[in-house]
Amino acid sequence: MRINERRSLWRRMKPYLLVFDAPLAIILFLLLATSIVTMYSAGIEFPGRVQDQIRNTIIAFIIMWVMALIPPQTLLRLAVPIYAAGVALLLAVFFFGIIKKGARRWLYVGVDIQPSEILKIAMPLMLAWYFHQKAGAVRWHSFVVAAALLAVPVGLIQLQPDLGTSLLVLSSGLWVIFLAGLSWKAVAAMFVATGASLPIAWSLMHDYQRDRVMMLIDPTTDPLGKGFHIIQSVIAIGSGGFSGKGYMQGSQSHLEFVPEHTTDFVFALYAEEFGLVGILILLTIYLLLVGRGLMIAANAPNLFSRLLAAALTMNFFTYAFVNMGMVSGILPVVGVPLPFMSYGGTAFVTLGLGAGILMSISRHRKLIQT
Repeated sequence: MRINERRSLWRRMKPYLLVFDAPLAIILFLLLATSIVTMYSAGIEFPGRVQDQIRNTIIAFIIMWVMALIPPQTLLRLAVPIYAAGVALLLAVFFFGIIKKGARRWLYVGVDIQPSEILKIAMPLMLAWYFHQKAGAVRWHSFVVAAALLAVPVGLIQLQPDLGTSLLVLSSGLWVIFLAGLSWKAVAAMFVATGASLPIAWSLMHDYQRDRVMMLIDPTTDPLGKGFHIIQSVIAIGSGGFSGKGYMQGSQSHLEFVPEHTTDFVFALYAEEFGLVGILILLTIYLLLVGRGLMIAANAPNLFSRLLAAALTMNFFTYAFVNMGMVSGILPVVGVPLPFMSYGGTAFVTLGLGAGILMSISRHRKLIQT
């Protein structure tokens, strides 16, 4: 009798426990395990940093599990309210936000929150919903409306100012627009228009943003000031050589030559200690993550799920590409974390949401098929 009761209990609990896409879960486990190992070395000078990273990982796992239980149809219904709430919070930040380090990015609601993080998920949700409504009837003006929906939050975030987050929200929306069928001619025209508008953009940039661009061109003009981050990061990556200096033996990082080596510049520490071999392993894991996400998108049952899954997957790619690019000195420093590697609670929540949505799309496709 007890055996039958246990079997019955397992049958009832199984739909709520076995909710993860197995290949994606294995890839994320490898990435998170690498993160914890790296953070143990990176956070040796910061007591409690490893414990906090483990806590962030657990929180991200819980969020991912909860999101995996939510059907994509529910996300479709919630897309517009989530987007509207996100924009409303950005407006609240503009008028009532808290200023820290010269930027108005936070809102106090009992605790300090950063509403711009919501738009990293809300933006692809909204545009995927919009194009789902237009399925089979997408015209040139549909892309104009989509661009307007994207421009509102991006503009509000840029006013804070927060260039890094505004670029990430912009990229998350552009991926949906491109995947919805934007022609290559339009893409080429966008590149030309972007190039033509660079002088205007330069005049509108803040001084610190101009400094970052100039340091990208030649960081040696201020090696002990604004160019210090890039110079020391590149030295750390290069000094790792083929096989690295060894675990916890990264002198550039542990002697504090590489600033922020637990957050935005964690890749520099990783490359110094594990060398080219470690970099190739990490790149392989990220490529597997992107590949699996795109497979989930390709097999999704409707346009909303396909666009959403593909955009979130390409967001992971954008995060990793921009972070590695800025740490390696080929892109300006814009404060973008390395996904599932950099220390930070807010970033892990956003990444957990994105991974959970991918799990949900994969899981409910299988439920529909069965």
